[in-house]
Amino acid sequence: MAGGKRRKNLLRKFYSFSCCKASFQEEHSQIGGPGFSRIVFANDPDCFEATNLYYPSNYVSTTKYTLATFIPKALFEQFRRVANIYFLVTSCLSFTPLAPYTAFSAILPLIIVIGVTMTKEAIEDFRRYRQDYEMNNRKIKVHVHQRDGTFEYTEWKNLRVGDVVKVEKDNFFPADLILLSSSYEDAICYVDTMNLDGETNLKLKQSLEVTSDLHNDSSFQHFEALIKCEDPNAHLYTFVGTLEYQSRQYPLSPQQLLLRDSKLRNTDYIYGVVIFTGHDTKVMQNATKPPSKRSKIERKMDKIIYLLLSALVLISLIGSIFFAITTSNDIKDGKIRRWYLRPDDTSIYFDPKEDAIAAMFHLLTAMMLYGYFIPISLYVSIEMVKVLQVIFINQDREMYYEESDKPAHARTSNLNEELGQVDTILSDKTGTLTCNSMEFIKCSIAGTAYGQRVSQVEKTMTRRKGSSFIYVSDNAHQDYPVQGKPAIKGFNFEDDRIMNGNWLNEPRSDVIQKFFQLLAICHTVIPEVDAESRKISYEAESPDEAAFVIAAREIGFEFYKRTQTSISLHELDPVSRKTVESSYTLLNILEFSSSRKRMSVIVKNKEGELLLLSKGADSVMFERLAENGREFEDKTREHTNNYADDGLRILILAYRKLDEAEYETFNRKFTEAKNSVSADREEKMDEAAEMIERELILLGATAVEDKLQDGVPECIDKLAEAGIKIWVLTGDKMETAINIGFACSLLRQGMKQILITLEAQEIKQLEKKGDKESIAKASRESVIRQIEGNLQRNSSSEETFALIIDGKSLNYALEDNVKSMFLQLAVNCASVICCRSSPKQKALVTRLVKNSTRKVTLAIGDGANDVGMIQEADIGIGISGVEGMQAAMSSDIAIAQFRFLERLLLVHGHWCYRRISLMICYFFYKNITFGVTLFVYEAYASFSGTPAYNDWFMSLYNVFFTSLPVIALGVFDQDVSARLCLKYPLLYQEGVQNVLFSWTQIIGWMVNGICSAITIFFFCTIVLQHQAFRKGGEVVDREILGATLYTCIVWVVNCQMALSVSYFTLFQHIFIWGGIALWYIFLLAYGAMTPKVSATAFMVFIEELANTPSYWIVTLFVVISTLIPYFTFTAVRVRFFPMYHERIQWIRFDDRVAESEYSGEVRQRSERLIMAGVSARLEAKVSQIRSRVHHAVQTL
Repeated sequence: MAGGKRRKNLLRKFYSFSCCKASFQEEHSQIGGPGFSRIVFANDPDCFEATNLYYPSNYVSTTKYTLATFIPKALFEQFRRVANIYFLVTSCLSFTPLAPYTAFSAILPLIIVIGVTMTKEAIEDFRRYRQDYEMNNRKIKVHVHQRDGTFEYTEWKNLRVGDVVKVEKDNFFPADLILLSSSYEDAICYVDTMNLDGETNLKLKQSLEVTSDLHNDSSFQHFEALIKCEDPNAHLYTFVGTLEYQSRQYPLSPQQLLLRDSKLRNTDYIYGVVIFTGHDTKVMQNATKPPSKRSKIERKMDKIIYLLLSALVLISLIGSIFFAITTSNDIKDGKIRRWYLRPDDTSIYFDPKEDAIAAMFHLLTAMMLYGYFIPISLYVSIEMVKVLQVIFINQDREMYYEESDKPAHARTSNLNEELGQVDTILSDKTGTLTCNSMEFIKCSIAGTAYGQRVSQVEKTMTRRKGSSFIYVSDNAHQDYPVQGKPAIKGFNFEDDRIMNGNWLNEPRSDVIQKFFQLLAICHTVIPEVDAESRKISYEAESPDEAAFVIAAREIGFEFYKRTQTSISLHELDPVSRKTVESSYTLLNILEFSSSRKRMSVIVKNKEGELLLLSKGADSVMFERLAENGREFEDKTREHTNNYADDGLRILILAYRKLDEAEYETFNRKFTEAKNSVSADREEKMDEAAEMIERELILLGATAVEDKLQDGVPECIDKLAEAGIKIWVLTGDKMETAINIGFACSLLRQGMKQILITLEAQEIKQLEKKGDKESIAKASRESVIRQIEGNLQRNSSSEETFALIIDGKSLNYALEDNVKSMFLQLAVNCASVICCRSSPKQKALVTRLVKNSTRKVTLAIGDGANDVGMIQEADIGIGISGVEGMQAAMSSDIAIAQFRFLERLLLVHGHWCYRRISLMICYFFYKNITFGVTLFVYEAYASFSGTPAYNDWFMSLYNVFFTSLPVIALGVFDQDVSARLCLKYPLLYQEGVQNVLFSWTQIIGWMVNGICSAITIFFFCTIVLQHQAFRKGGEVVDREILGATLYTCIVWVVNCQMALSVSYFTLFQHIFIWGGIALWYIFLLAYGAMTPKVSATAFMVFIEELANTPSYWIVTLFVVISTLIPYFTFTAVRVRFFPMYHERIQWIRFDDRVAESEYSGEVRQRSERLIMAGVSARLEAKVSQIRSRVHHAVQTL
């Protein structure tokens, strides 16, 4: 009994469940107030009070539509586009006598286009519905409310607030629950939250002590409790509330909260009470829609649509004015000019006496007729093409990472072409450029440095300095198994002085013992013992925590067991030199946070001593050392500076002994803070921690290496050669970030470094005084002064600069009156590194670059702290890495390794940009070609409002005869191969400079369309107008002329496509020549129908066109004549004024063209020189050698 009683007291100390009654009442005064109004009747959801609360059901829907809202909402989405609104208006007008065509022929294309898009929306939404259905109908055990202690299965959707549920091992939690008890005696459970935050480590939860004895179903027969807590919110890691049970109140914390969609692991079962259901659950509260992103090309396409609509109105107005003039003169001096319109006996549409009104009606007719200037199938075709492009990106084996079995995954298709226009990349460092797979490599203990391995950065820097030491070190200490031992993940340490128990022989073995004891105890790691091999593995919240525990184990301090009140080790006893079991009573955990930058535990050892063990960043730990605890400070600082230079991550280790009175005072205040439900709960806990985390005794420092991912330097080099600027935004120390910059070639020797920091002596003195206003004023002035000075230096020098700025300085650099200067300085530098950056600062820097440069920005990261900048950038890339999946889930495209960015941008990005650009230009070209022939025929027929073509010819032009070749172009065309895209990265500048979708290109295609239309129309009319068309001497009528014109247009626009394609596949041939063949098949089939259906097309092909040689001769002549100017212009331009991709094509097909010639000319046309990467480093070396040779020659 005594042991059990003692165990309960320890539990209370660890989790701070008990507290002063007065304080408890005071802190919980907010319960029932704003933000804390939730009331849950546990195990009694049918009571009268509960039924009046009207909480939502547990049914969850993530669909965009319902059966009732699908049609109105989907139609609203479609008619937000101005082009679709225009076609809707013209379709409605087609039912009036003003229409130049039948209503059905006008409506059908719109129905097809809208129908296809709505079908796509419906399919996507139905997939979401099926996922919802599967989730809502999962089974869960719930306590039946007759209070007989029975649990029965029911669907998730039937759960209500207050239900008591039983969740079994490896099942998901159906709603947000308060943990009541579990299969473990101390009511703990292990939770997998990968679905919520992507983290693979298990979280430890524990119920309140008062409910921990509810171990079986019958325990809930008479269970009743009242829970009052916060209202539904999106905060995953915070929760405040109280549980009223047996007339007493107990505080609730996140430790008792089990979130929907997380999974129960390593625990047979738990009992919990439902507090949030359905869309009130925290995971659904976090399910916000990602920001809507549209590509710059799509926005520009809208401007072109507006331009064409304006042109349409203009030519309609011009035609109506001419029509009014002609109509007013139809009857003059008793003579009828246009006798065939019968102006003497006509309706108001051609009445010379009402010419103004007739002109207004004609304006409406013309606006309907010239609607073919606007490509009705453009939007749906682009959507189809982008979806198919995404499939190719997702299926690219070159971007598949076998180790984690993760391919590239494009989560949106809206930004494909933006991948080919990226000007600036803003990248996280840890887990993005580096592996986030930490290895314990060095340490400093008692002022002595241990660890003989060499980090990647150290190797790179030594090579950079030209030393030969590195090669000896490489041979001696490679990262391979040593002395026949297998490689240990997380441990790359080698030093015979302390390994294999040799630390006992060191002069300060007592400090070494405390050092590794701290590593083995101060953490939140969960050990897992394999039942067969008895080997211990660790579930850690971060890779570096796992590395520390593994390092302690390898040195001789094995952490093997954890309970809620103790931590057990196998450690080497200095006296007996044998491994013994040691148990430490765990009293408190002061958790790590980004503001605290440290973690501490309070334990009691077997001698009864109270110990505070702490580890944290050097910026917060050194200032907390006691006067008698600084014995090794100077040496440790020296070592940590060297470790930072080597690109290693550093933590300082320290401890102190506590007396009982001091601990009791702290524990009381910490308990009160922890039980608080006020908004400043975290601040109060931090204040309590500040009381005790002081007067520490320094033990030493750890140094772990986060290695560069494979291929990162090569990838950065290629991206730099492509003219892309790369910024690194990291939370690491400036020294670490700089040396990682050298390792990945963002920085190089000879590059002038601009350092903007707040390390001036006057600012440090102000910080000691604590005057916040003076500190802020002086800091702001210092940052402005540094930026202005370096801006002048940068603008007046031809040297290459790199900008490095720390987080404190960045706060002031991002202020409204400073940020423009800061950006001007940054864009003039070859590389930019922002150190000690917070997640908010990352997002603000991204927004500044995006909004101020007006160029495409890409943000890439792997952690939850990168989500802000990923969503802020034009394109967000998430690395599905070790830190979890939050960045990947918030991104537009997820990849497994940074190096895949090279192929994603330089290959897929370039292809998608070119395809979409050419596709849109071609769409406008073919529609202008068709629309201008309508206008010219109108002018030719004195603007009578009569179309040149049959109704169905016009309606199906965009839908069938010319759309499929464009789709094939958008999916399959390649100007150069993937190999050449990577070999000549400067090709990427076509997209950055928007060469292929500039206004020059767009207008050029429009002019080409106008010229083609005029050529087709006048050649056809001149050749056919006054000649016998058939053996009987009949001349052509409107039907024959229209069919001939239409045939020539179909041939010309499809052959134009054939000339534009760079890479023919079977699909291109099928769609191009198949489109032409489809026209003849349609003409034959449609003409064979009854005249009521085919109208003017009745038998026109069989009886009038097919057997007439002049029809075939005119078609051949007109097609060749129309295409010759384009072909000639293109041939001259490619030969004498080639674009980037055309030069590469010359290199590929003509061996006489030297690659150096291409590279030199293209490089001159690039917007910026290559200033970063391996290539820039080599160029700098070559430049230095040339200058030395030149100087030597001159001296001779």
